[in-house]
Amino acid sequence: MKLITLLSNTSSALALLTLASLTGIAQAQTAAELAAMTDAERIKLSEKTEVWEPVPAIVTAAPQTAPSDALVLLDTNLSQWQSINGGKAPWSIQDGVLTVTPGSGDITSTASFCDIQLHMEWRTPAAFGDKKGQLRNNSGIFLQQRYEIQILDSYNNPTYPNGQAASVYKQTIPLVNASRAPGEWQTYDIIYRAPRFSGEQLISPGYITVLHNGVLVQNHVEIQGTTEWIGAPKYQAHGCAPLQLQDHGDAVSFRNIWVRSL
Repeated sequence: MKLITLLSNTSSALALLTLASLTGIAQAQTAAELAAMTDAERIKLSEKTEVWEPVPAIVTAAPQTAPSDALVLLDTNLSQWQSINGGKAPWSIQDGVLTVTPGSGDITSTASFCDIQLHMEWRTPAAFGDKKGQLRNNSGIFLQQRYEIQILDSYNNPTYPNGQAASVYKQTIPLVNASRAPGEWQTYDIIYRAPRFSGEQLISPGYITVLHNGVLVQNHVEIQGTTEWIGAPKYQAHGCAPLQLQDHGDAVSFRNIWVRSL
């Protein structure tokens, strides 16, 4: 909105100063100086802070669908996935729902990624018997095959907090536990900035933001290195790499996975 339109509703010097502050137009102008200007002078001054390029690309994002610029990694087939050992992904898929075949091994995306926005939906089995802690239907999503966001039935299931659902495994505890009951679909929305290297030297660590079922649980936290079960995290130089879904011996299911390269 042009400043002239805003100014038509007020004549006080205080209102002018507030408008100047809000719009960032006149860092050096006082309220009196702005009031003394003509409408044309104020418009010309406001135009100095208008940025016209680059123009953002148009992306459509209809409800319950992947954005138009996203790569859909999982819909009705496994064409975007392979076994971690190469060859066809050994997990089962039916009606767009991918389920771990326990004991068959992890799977990875055929494409590699660096900085991404990732959406995925997952579900643990409704029945879990006497399983508890880390044994209650465990899996994980590894960014660049190195940095795991834990997948676990954490609904009324105590475990070490840096290993519960939505943790950066063995590193960062979620802000809250947003887990739904077993058998219900859950969502992760992840914003990931990959680490940067110069040769073998780390120049910037990775950072990650995670929303679990729409709730912010990791707020631009620093990734300390690889997410190790035993031992300290560490960084080793690497480039873009696939996503990896974990076979932890449990029949965890997935659907509606898409990714946007940033």
